Amino acid sequence: MTPMKWFYSFLHKHTRSMIFGLVLVTVISVLAIVKPIVSGAIVDDVIIAGQYEQLPRLIVFLLLITILRGLLRYLSQLIFETCSQDVLYTMRDTVYRKLLQEDFNFYNKKRTGDLLSRQTGDMDAIRHFIAFVIYQVYENVFIFLFALVMVFTVSVKLALCMCLVLPLSFLVTLSQTKNGRPCFWKIREQFSSLNTFVQENISGNRVVKAFSKEDYEIGKFNRENDGYRDAELAAAEIWTKYVPLFEFLSNLLTLILMLVGSIMVIQGEMTLGSYVTVNGYLWMLMNPLRQIGWRINDIQRFTTSVEKIYATYSEEPNVKYPVNAIPCKRLRGDVEFRGVSYSADDEDIIHNVSFHVKSGQTVGILGSTGSGKSTIMNLLCRFYDVTDGEVLVDGRNVKDLDLYNLRQNIGMAMQDVFLFSDTIEGNIAYSRPDCPFEEVEKAAVMADADGFIRQMPEGYDTIVGERGVGLSGGQKQRISLARALLKNPSILILDDTTSAVDMETESYIQDQLRTLDRDCTIFVVAYRISSIKDSDLILVLNDGHIVEQGTHEELLKNNSYYATVFRHQYGEYEKYIRNC
Repeated sequence: MTPMKWFYSFLHKHTRSMIFGLVLVTVISVLAIVKPIVSGAIVDDVIIAGQYEQLPRLIVFLLLITILRGLLRYLSQLIFETCSQDVLYTMRDTVYRKLLQEDFNFYNKKRTGDLLSRQTGDMDAIRHFIAFVIYQVYENVFIFLFALVMVFTVSVKLALCMCLVLPLSFLVTLSQTKNGRPCFWKIREQFSSLNTFVQENISGNRVVKAFSKEDYEIGKFNRENDGYRDAELAAAEIWTKYVPLFEFLSNLLTLILMLVGSIMVIQGEMTLGSYVTVNGYLWMLMNPLRQIGWRINDIQRFTTSVEKIYATYSEEPNVKYPVNAIPCKRLRGDVEFRGVSYSADDEDIIHNVSFHVKSGQTVGILGSTGSGKSTIMNLLCRFYDVTDGEVLVDGRNVKDLDLYNLRQNIGMAMQDVFLFSDTIEGNIAYSRPDCPFEEVEKAAVMADADGFIRQMPEGYDTIVGERGVGLSGGQKQRISLARALLKNPSILILDDTTSAVDMETESYIQDQLRTLDRDCTIFVVAYRISSIKDSDLILVLNDGHIVEQGTHEELLKNNSYYATVFRHQYGEYEKYIRNC
């Protein structure tokens, strides 16, 4: 499907309304043709022939035409504006739904500002095209051709002289279209880049202030701003070069009328009233010529915006919903990795990982930064698809399970905590917005968040800032944990969830986790031994490989990487044994 066909799929259901609107524009244009005829009649019949009794009738006729054109203009603009808003609403909703279906790979490569530009500036260019440009182009073309035909009915000789302007207008139009298209594409690129920069700096303003980099960021903003300005000026150079040419061609029509028409009136080849009539048609010929440059700009902005939006929309996610998905309303929580490997951008991240976890067990995952701990959890949630091997849940490949059901069964407190600009209660109850407050409170108690929440000015109704601004790292982690617990999942993933809390709070949270449903399988990704030492199974990762696996005691006896980390965190092994 081409971008234009995709656009028309949204406009299609409004075809009848648009055609009716164009019919009204046609009537408006025809009524505009009547005015020069009446003006000519006033000159020939009233002023020259002395038929003064016809003047009131002609004046009333002009007044009625003016009122009728005003009413029809209002109705036609209402139709086009309504259609444009409906198309925009449907298109924006469709694109947003597609964005929600995209996988992590898509968002890893896309800039937030670019995606915002698709939903704002580019969408508005499409709305402007439907609401204004379509009927303007149609009206200008219709009036120009119809006025030219009417000039032929008055004087073929004069009309042929005016037609000399048409080939020049056509050539100028082609030239502007060819030269303007790259400029408008550049404008959309620069606008997206500027949008991205502003969004990132507003979100990261605390980092900017912490490093006193205001001047540095202002310099970067000025470069982005200069780039956008230069792109706009480059496009302006195009239309500032061509608009005067169209203005010249339109004024050339006036010159032809004054020169040729005056000679014809003097020689008696045309009446003065006919001359006035042709002069009335003159603005109908001149105005479309003057508008060509502006309308070409609008059309090129529209086509560029449609192509940019469609390019984003048409990107298919790597992680696809299975065709014949297996429903799984409630999973047991049995998890198995069979020879799983994962590569991205020609880089091997996970290599031949295999382990089996039974329902209700707790699994600890330990490893250095970049060893693949979070990637294993992302593969389980099917945020990415494995390159080789299989990830099985309850004995079934996650690629065959209903993706929505699978993720509904998994509660995840992510490493990068994200909180919405909402109340604390709203953030905790995100997965179950209609659940009773008592359950929200219970989840907060389990996550040791109830205490500090109640100390806030409005308790659970306190609005947190964007991304949880105003809360400490430990507070955000505990709210994130409460959000995951409230989901009552079959599989609970805690990805470095207690790194920002003290040891006492961590111990309390671990005690609370032991009270969970026996069928809830828990994965704990951590750097601290204290977070995982009581796990039923501990996986030690290094460079994408599982280098050790077993219980805490078994791994200490291996006297390998796990034991080394343990000594660094707890002191010498012998001292630990004596304390035990």
